[in-house]
Amino acid sequence: MNDVQDATSPGAALGGPVACVSKVELRVACKALLDRDTLNKSDPCVILMVQNQGQWTELDRTEVIKSNLHPVFAKVFTLDYYFEEVQKLRFEVYDIHGTHSIGARDDDFLGGVECTLGQIVAQKKMVKPLFLKYAKYAGKSAITVHAEEISGNNGYVELFFCAKKLDDKDLFSKSDPFLEIYRINDDGTEQLVHRTEVIKNNLNPVWEPFKVSLISLCSCDEDRKLKCLVWDSDSRGKHDFIGEFYATFREMQKIGGGSKVTWDCMNPKYKLKKKNYKNSGVVILSDLKLHRVYSFLDYIMGGCQIHFTVAIDFTASNGDPRNSCSLHYINPYQPNEYLKALIAVGEICQDYDSDKRFSALGFGARIPPNYEVSHDFAINFNPEDDECEEIQGVVEAYQNCLPKIQLYGPTNVSPIISRIAKLSAGEETIKDASRYHILLILTDGVVTDMADTREAIVRASYQPLSIIIVGVGNADFTDMQILDGDDGVLRSPKGEPVLRDIVQFVPFRDFKTASPAALAKCVLAEVPNQVVEYYSHKAICPMPPVPSCDSPTSLANTPTESLPAVGTTA
Repeated sequence: MNDVQDATSPGAALGGPVACVSKVELRVACKALLDRDTLNKSDPCVILMVQNQGQWTELDRTEVIKSNLHPVFAKVFTLDYYFEEVQKLRFEVYDIHGTHSIGARDDDFLGGVECTLGQIVAQKKMVKPLFLKYAKYAGKSAITVHAEEISGNNGYVELFFCAKKLDDKDLFSKSDPFLEIYRINDDGTEQLVHRTEVIKNNLNPVWEPFKVSLISLCSCDEDRKLKCLVWDSDSRGKHDFIGEFYATFREMQKIGGGSKVTWDCMNPKYKLKKKNYKNSGVVILSDLKLHRVYSFLDYIMGGCQIHFTVAIDFTASNGDPRNSCSLHYINPYQPNEYLKALIAVGEICQDYDSDKRFSALGFGARIPPNYEVSHDFAINFNPEDDECEEIQGVVEAYQNCLPKIQLYGPTNVSPIISRIAKLSAGEETIKDASRYHILLILTDGVVTDMADTREAIVRASYQPLSIIIVGVGNADFTDMQILDGDDGVLRSPKGEPVLRDIVQFVPFRDFKTASPAALAKCVLAEVPNQVVEYYSHKAICPMPPVPSCDSPTSLANTPTESLPAVGTTA
């Protein structure tokens, strides 16, 4: 287990950062808070702290709820979740004095609790008592934290609500209405999804549009009941009930073609008492926009093919292949490091390429017939078709190639990167998510043409391409880390930054005692993010329409806007 890492950013595994498993939404509520105010009840706010390198820092905070000892907060905390890390969180509840309070130093501390994100996720709903300083119970105060995963094929819906002819609850002015939407869970409990702002002195309010994830709104169940309440706001927290109505996301999607969806806002008490009671106003959904968040699997299941190319270092520093000390020595009983890395990565990539044909290139050798040095040649010696049948075909081409070439140098990789980038650029003209490229470079030393390589990578970052570099042997690969943008943004010699971080470098020796799957997991960990990032930047959706979580048609017929998914915040 790693040491405690930042709760919101990835930690390092062998050879590189770990890809974010998913994003998690946290919603909080409190019960039986201490009453710190003399005349009114406490005005609570929850501050979420995260631990980073032993230091607690504020990540975000909820809204302040006036005069309420049992607050249900509308604010949603969004965090990246990493299975392999201990992500320590601390929830602190304060009684906030005044609307202009920035910090919480002068406010009354109502209690706090520490936990890990993993604990919350494992329980999904965590209820814990609040503690004051020195581990003293804050009376019977408790905090409830609900966790929901934002799944990869999830989306966000933007809702536009207004109301007309609401009941007037105030004597000397008009009502100050706000709207609350609750999701009714399978166990009958209610979860606050959103609370609008208050519109002052207005019986025909138009609330600000808001975005909410589909999993939060309806758990991706379009027929799940939503309880909607309209209140007349009171500055002391004693809000007057105007009315309620029930809706579903399926009903909301009936909007379109200029038509709006309306609900009668009903007060059950008035309905029983008043004979001619019709409603306490109407609530109108005037617009709905679905923002689809696409995941790596959305693109793959939409038909995107991953084309795999391997480039092998045939420079003299590898040693004579006939010598058992050579990195290219073919041992009949055990594959060398080049073959181990090739097979580990290639066997995963081949599942995403329907024709199972892979380009296999070499660099740094003198090749027949004239034995001139080449930094970009097909190891099957067929320049018209450098592809091999399946990974086994690549292995055979590599073994057959060794006796026919002379290992030489230098270690120049920019020609191959430029070649694959040019090939990828041809795919870009198609303007769909049909083909993405992965280039695996296997080398035994630091590249000689570092300046040209940096320039080639910057150019390649604009294309549907990811580059994996595996350092074979025991050379000092320190200078190769510059190509992996994890420690900073890679730039060309002229200072131009990469558009995307597309390079992952790992030394094979870090995985000598590990399984081949561990190497593949590490070097391919960033690829899903890179695929999504490229197509999101180009605003390219998966090829077929992505269906809704439950319904095969309804969401596909709603106007959508593509948003990035894995490792980004929509």
